[in-house]
This record gives sequence, structure tokens and C-alpha cells, in this order.
Amino acid sequence: MAIRAVACTVACAVACTAGVLPGQAWAAGAPAPYGFAEGAETVDGAMSSAEGRRLSAGKVYKSSLPRAGRRFYRVELRAEESAYVAVTAVPALGSRVSYADGVKVSVQDADGNSCSPRESQEARFGASESPRPITATAARRVGPDEKSCEGAGTYYVLVERMSAPESSRTSWDLELRVASEPALREKGATTPPGSWNSATPVAPTGERKVREGGTSFNGARALGKGVWGDSIGPGGTLFYRVPVDWGQRLSVTAELGSLSSGGEAAGGGGERGGVGRGAGRGTGYVAAALVMTLSNPVRAEVDDTDTAYDGRQKSAVLDPVPPVAYENRFAPADAVAAMRFAGWYYLTVHLSADVARKFGAAPLDLTLRVDVDGAARPGPAYAGSAVPAEEFGVTEQDTEAARRGETAAGSGTGGGGDRAMAVLATGGIGTGVVLLGVLGGWTLVARRRAASEGGPGGGTGGASVGAQFGPPRGW
Repeated sequence: MAIRAVACTVACAVACTAGVLPGQAWAAGAPAPYGFAEGAETVDGAMSSAEGRRLSAGKVYKSSLPRAGRRFYRVELRAEESAYVAVTAVPALGSRVSYADGVKVSVQDADGNSCSPRESQEARFGASESPRPITATAARRVGPDEKSCEGAGTYYVLVERMSAPESSRTSWDLELRVASEPALREKGATTPPGSWNSATPVAPTGERKVREGGTSFNGARALGKGVWGDSIGPGGTLFYRVPVDWGQRLSVTAELGSLSSGGEAAGGGGERGGVGRGAGRGTGYVAAALVMTLSNPVRAEVDDTDTAYDGRQKSAVLDPVPPVAYENRFAPADAVAAMRFAGWYYLTVHLSADVARKFGAAPLDLTLRVDVDGAARPGPAYAGSAVPAEEFGVTEQDTEAARRGETAAGSGTGGGGDRAMAVLATGGIGTGVVLLGVLGGWTLVARRRAASEGGPGGGTGGASVGAQFGPPRGW
């Protein structure tokens, strides 16, 4: 009985500290938490611009934003650099959010003027009303047509939260990232490129290959052209990244798999990318069940789309975007202007938490059809280096990472357990403490067993130390 009790303690300790109870598979449990950048510095936002903490280009920071909050930070910029500040708001899992809830960010000068009004962005939860990481960006741009915020100096980053009265009152975690783009060596065109083929490309076909999505921008799984599969649970958010070079264009279609006539996912049970453990699946209709967002290398939104779900297969297609070109930034349409950099483009895919109430908590099959079209061409001649380095380009290493399915954190190829590792990381310290206690329990039980079975004059005499004091037999 004592041995069984210790064994039960081990199983329960590991499962509970990982946030998964016995009998509850990870895929059918709570969504993985957002994977903040490893080593991110924690900074407190200030209530006044005068006390704003400095953010440096190339670094990632963690902060928080209260319900009725405005928080200031600051950046020190050179005269000839454009700066892009991305703020990802992360509500707690299970929070209540409304259609209009969201986050807004702006870069301002010493007089409170927005440096690039067109570059100040809001991000809202929208029709899904499902809590998930959302990202807004702001910029201070330099160039021949930029007349505001000229010159080197201190500029202020203002982050604001928008919340409806009925929404959760808890603070949101924030991830802040700053990127710097140098000016061009020589002045170039200030008009967007001419016409481009705006027809929706034909989506790739063929067998899908499993590529497990990451839990954040920092662990986004790399994809290239092809058909890719994973599973996604209600309330879950997956992150992917695709290298898109100068002169290339990206198109993506996301598909949710159907339920079988018995109310289970058509893929059956078992392997990731074909998960169908849908016992108790119901019927119904969920508006904006699947939400997909495309972001550029500085995490600014390019386009987003969503689709409803009623148990039958559904698809969501991003609007056509032009080939990547430096001059796209001068276009009046936001989606075109956002295609201004070569580099990693991010796909964020979210399944509404409401799906669980209508169809059960088991994950659904997800298919991504990704196409990268066009020949790569040389990029613009910058007068300096981007920060982070190679932010605005595609290297041979990037192409290889997409072929292999590596994560942004470089943690391996596409079939791994990043989401499980996120859970273990969340409870890792607690798990270690509990397991130390469990090992002590094993030792005590083994000693008592040894004393009862082979006391003075009755022992075997040949038992090893490991046999006496290791885990119970059968482990």
C-alpha cells in the first residue's frame, strides 16, 4: 500500500504541476500559455512619460497592463533610423473579453504628437470574443515624406488598454519588442509599385505533413511552401513563421476538419495532426470560430480573416497581398504597406474557446496551405544594419529552417512537443520540489521493506544499494 501510495504521488505530482490532471490528455486540456521570450527583461510601465523605462532595439521585454491602464515607456532614437514597437497583450486563460476590448500603442514626441499616425495601431478581440494573444504596433519612420518626429532624441511609447464594463478586471501580461530599420544609402522612389496580380492564388495540394505550431512569436514553427497539419484545441493559439524574400508574395489558406457523423473529429484518434478524440461532441454553430492573422517581420498586422464552424469542414483565406517591396510602405492600403520588408512573416491561428461549449473540448484537425510565389530579388541598399541583425532579409539558414520546420527559438523540428514543454516549464520548479519529496518517500519505503524482508540474519546479503533504495520494482 505504501509503495502504491508513493507511485500515485509521483504520477499526480508530475501531472498536477504540469497543469494536467490524471486521465486528462494534454491535447484535450487547457491551452498552452504564451511562451514569452527566454531571458526577456521585466519592466514596469510608468503612469507618466517622465518615468518611462527605456526600451532598446533588438531586445524583448515583459510587462503588464491593468484594466484601466495607460503605461509609458521610452526609446532613444538616432536621426536616421525607423523604429517599430510591437506590443503583444496576453489575457489570462479563461478571461472574459468583449468585441471591442483590445490594446493600442503609439510612439510620441515630447509634445505628445503621434510620430506616424498611420503606424499607430489598435488590436481588438473582435467577433470571436475569445481571449488570446493580440498584437498592436507603432512606428517612428524616417524618409523624405516624413515630417514629424524628426531628429535624434527621446520618444515615448504609450500603451493603452480598451475594456468593456463586463470584461475581466485582471491585468494583462505584455510582451514588448523594438526593431530598428536603417535609412537607405540613397533616396529612392516614394510611390508604391505599379499594378500586381491581385487574384487569389491556387492553394497547394497534396498530403499534409505534421508541423506542430509554437506557443508564441518566439517559438513559432517554420513553414515553407506546402500543405501542413496540426491539431488545435478550443481556446488555443498556434504560431508559425514563413520566410518571404524581396519580390516574393505569400498566400495562406487555413482549414478546420469536419466531425464524423458520430460527432467525433473525422481524423480519428491518435497522432498529432490527426487528433479526433471527440467523445461527447455536440452540434451547433460558432461564429468566428477560427481566426487567422498574418504579421510582418516587426509583428505588424498585414491581414486577418476568420470563419464560422458548424461541425463541417471550413476554410479561411487571407486576402491576396503584393510581392514584398520596400516601396510598398508608400501605398495607402494598410495591407499593402505592411508588405514592406523581407524576412519572417508570422501566422497566428486561434480556435475560439466557444467551440468547446458546442462541440466538446477535444482538438480539431487544422490544415495550412502555404504558397510562396515569385523569384527572390536583391533588396534595397541600407546605410547601416538592422537591429536585430538580418531582420529584413532571408538567409540560407532561414530557408533551411523552413525546410526542417525549426522553431524561432531553434528548439528542433516539426514533430516535437513544444506545447508540452511550455506546460512543464510553467510548473518545472514545483515539479522538482515535489519529486525531491517523492524520492525521499521511495527511500523510506524501500528501507522499511528491506527491514521487514531481510532483517538481521535474514537478508540476502547481495542486494545492491540501488535495489534497496531506488524506486519500487516495476517502475
